Amino acid sequence: MKKGMVIFGTKEGSIAEELGLQKGDEILTVNGIQPKDIIELSFIIQEENISLAVKKAPQMQEDGSFLPGELELFEIEKDEDEDLGIDFECAVFDGIKPCLNKCIFCFVDQQPKGLRESLYVKDDDWRTSYLQGTYITGTNLKEADWERIEALRLSPLYVSIHTTNPDLRVKMLRNKRAGEILTILDRFKKTGIEIHGQIVLCPEINDGEELKHTLNNLKKYKKILKSLAVVPVGVSKYREGDILKPLTKENANNIIDLLDEFNACQKRHMAMASDEIFLTAQREIPDKKYYGDFVQIEDGVGAIRLMADSFKKCKKKLKKKLKNKKKVSILTGSIAAELFKGFGREIEVKNLDFEVIEIKNEFFGDKISVAGLITGIDILKAIRGKDFQHIIIPSVMLKDGTDEFLDGIKISDIETKVKKTNPDAVIHINKDCYNFDEILTIINLE
Repeated sequence: MKKGMVIFGTKEGSIAEELGLQKGDEILTVNGIQPKDIIELSFIIQEENISLAVKKAPQMQEDGSFLPGELELFEIEKDEDEDLGIDFECAVFDGIKPCLNKCIFCFVDQQPKGLRESLYVKDDDWRTSYLQGTYITGTNLKEADWERIEALRLSPLYVSIHTTNPDLRVKMLRNKRAGEILTILDRFKKTGIEIHGQIVLCPEINDGEELKHTLNNLKKYKKILKSLAVVPVGVSKYREGDILKPLTKENANNIIDLLDEFNACQKRHMAMASDEIFLTAQREIPDKKYYGDFVQIEDGVGAIRLMADSFKKCKKKLKKKLKNKKKVSILTGSIAAELFKGFGREIEVKNLDFEVIEIKNEFFGDKISVAGLITGIDILKAIRGKDFQHIIIPSVMLKDGTDEFLDGIKISDIETKVKKTNPDAVIHINKDCYNFDEILTIINLE
């Protein structure tokens, strides 16, 4: 991933837009300083007078060649604390602090060659944890990192705990420093840095008595541990060896029971099992009280509940009858497909054909069932020979801010394929994947 303050986009009506800054432009210095990350930049730009040294993006000529971008200097007068309105390609400018572990469950190591470069980045950077909610293990934290975290009171951070058994954590992360997890948690506790924890559950490795032991150890951190998500390990077909076993119904039920016991001892709901664990246990998805503020939703914890509650509200707003026949096709992964099929059985709208197309994950293997790991090639296989009118694709399948799937296939590629047999078909990207409102609008649209 390229270092530097490379611009991804600018906000409408912002200072950056007025200056003519565009995607691909690179800010070299701000008031003569090269900030390490957005955190440092946020303090610098609080000043009323800002000087930006910018290297403009290369410009393509008529013959297809590129001219190097020019260097421009911008002097800006603004209100104190007024934002420049810039979105950057990366939140850190001096390079992501890499993961030094070789985790037995690492999904990055279970990917084939040829995917987007960003998918092979092993991010273990506390700055992206604070800014974007990515998880850190703490094995690469240096004293300078600790001092900056504590001085700026950067909280909350997202921490991959997995186990509090030092020897087992060393075995799981394959890093000698991994056994320092309790020391790391103690320091967070001492300085009052709040955390959201994660446990990637590997059956017969860190479940059962080991999970119980971990939960018992975590009780002493209740003041800083704001939430704890337990998610099952994902195993792709590219995984080598057989150390990782699939989650069973018995495993899943035991996990839920242990988390319920833990929450009862804390007298507040802190620990949550992922949606996949509840489905594997064949239990009802809990009500919204179980998930609190849904802070771990990006980890697959509570998405089904949010969508189900949203559908319940939207169902009342559905038209009873459409003037013309309409077909709406939802493309999604195996987990969400069952949910949407249930919605379809409840939708009673005349002239509406509500279709759910479950995309089987042939690319990563049938053990991967989440929509976020669906590739464009699997979508192309699933839609072959079908008739479409309105197609809905969840944005979670795409790289943020782009129309590109994991394997580099784009929405335009899907559109080209569809329009060969369905020239009037329309593809819709469902931006809020936890809300039924956008789908409701498409259904009700005449």
